[in-house]
Amino acid sequence: MPYPTRIYLSSPHMGDNEFEFVREAFTTNWIAPLGPHVDTFEEEFSRAASCPAGRVYAAALSSGTAALHLALKIVGLKAGEEVFCSSLTFSASANPIAYEGGKPVFIDSERSSWNMDPALLAEALADRAKRGRLPRAVIVVHLYGQCANLDTIMELCERFGVDVIEDAAEALGAEYFTKNFLSARTEIATSGASDSKHPDSGRRPVPQGTCAITPGTVGRLGFFSFNGNKIITTSSGGMLISRDEALIKKSRFLATQARDPAPHYQHSEIGYNYRMSNVLAGIGRGQLQVLKDRVNARRANCAFYEKALAGRPGIEFMPEAPWNRCTRWLTCILVDPAKFGADREAIRLAMEAENIEARPVWKPMHLQPVFAGCDRFGGEVSEDLFERGLCLPSGSNLTTADLERVVAVVRKCGGKAA
Repeated sequence: MPYPTRIYLSSPHMGDNEFEFVREAFTTNWIAPLGPHVDTFEEEFSRAASCPAGRVYAAALSSGTAALHLALKIVGLKAGEEVFCSSLTFSASANPIAYEGGKPVFIDSERSSWNMDPALLAEALADRAKRGRLPRAVIVVHLYGQCANLDTIMELCERFGVDVIEDAAEALGAEYFTKNFLSARTEIATSGASDSKHPDSGRRPVPQGTCAITPGTVGRLGFFSFNGNKIITTSSGGMLISRDEALIKKSRFLATQARDPAPHYQHSEIGYNYRMSNVLAGIGRGQLQVLKDRVNARRANCAFYEKALAGRPGIEFMPEAPWNRCTRWLTCILVDPAKFGADREAIRLAMEAENIEARPVWKPMHLQPVFAGCDRFGGEVSEDLFERGLCLPSGSNLTTADLERVVAVVRKCGGKAA
């Protein structure tokens, strides 16, 4: 008997308008990189991400990895310099450090958000200050769509004069509740109001004394990913943003082979072929229109799982830190095998046997063979999260029947205890 239709971890979810924008690109023959859709996508994204501190500028690029590489170039990373980075993340958060000959130093997670632990960051900055070699930058990852504790992290980095780059690849549509911009003008872009299709995913109240802003807009530079498994997708692609227009202009220059303004091809710097195509930008414009619904759908998935598995011994969900509204890009659980009756790998294999894709949480960077020998601060928390953590199917196009199939496998794995 054939298996039921496969349930993927996070598959692309197209809306109604993407194809029309792509059709326009074909009709006008704007196929090559750059074009009117790229310009408009950047402008629309900029407006969506604008924050109380001022306008945000955006550069559409070939990937989120390309965006981080350019960010490190822009902050002036040189060979041999260190960059602090969250350890619990995907390798693309650290690989560009090596592109420039930099040395990653990995910072462990805090349990309240699974993101970079500010206490360990403070320890690491103080240590490097004593040695007279502060890092060139700190890359803060907003893991699985949950914002890191930016107010505290920014205060630390500003005290030591170190740039912050925000890896918001998984956090487009999240809201960060900050105290820092309250005295600025009141324009606030959010992923916002609850959606009638997803009543369990409504907006979290903004805590008194804070305002809600888009992650990626707090540090000197921030970036997003539009890979096929992300909240919205352009097939491949990314966006680099900053409140400093000059930095984004520089990134566009570098991303277009660093071509000097001349009638002939002249280059005074090494450049890159990192710009987004006009066709993919058309997809992005359509996807941006459904961002709120996509976030609400993922939050509704998490709410479904939480309700269905409530009270099951040995199952714990990734917490939602009080300083943010998480996208729940992926719904993540921790499994205590002694209490549940099975470990996370047994659950994953049982899912695969039922044609359902699930994955362990990210393997920490300090455990990766390619980064063996790199310095780190802490590590025990991210190691535990990796050992017990499992990502459940979380796509915004999942049906109730899909979610029920996933829950049934989890319950079965736990036996009578579940």
